[in-house]
Amino acid sequence: MDSKRCVALIAHDQKKDDMAEFAREHQDALSTFRIVATGTTGGRVQDACPKLDVIRLKSGPLGGDQQIGAMIATGDVDMLIFFVDPLTSMPHDVDVKALTRLATVYDIPMALNRATAERLIDFHINR
Repeated sequence: MDSKRCVALIAHDQKKDDMAEFAREHQDALSTFRIVATGTTGGRVQDACPKLDVIRLKSGPLGGDQQIGAMIATGDVDMLIFFVDPLTSMPHDVDVKALTRLATVYDIPMALNRATAERLIDFHINR
């Protein structure tokens, strides 16, 4: 695997614009990471930031959440930024809970909203 630290980017449908804007504002910092993302989120980030190298996995409901969970379990993901939409029910909510549980079990930094993601990126820039 690449020696760069890896960040996983995921966003629920109502938060994909927020994720694209976040990536645009922080593309210099994100360029220091290897980036993996669920399919649609990864596409939106690539459209917003064509210079970023984003590895797109499957869409979340089609297994992308589980792919990222497996990468967390094998130590291949160092940080998770997951913009969740708590006001919309998700048919794959079980996968989402499993993903956040894995991030907790494997003790990786995890942001579930933009404010926390900003702090994680700021920490990365200033260390």
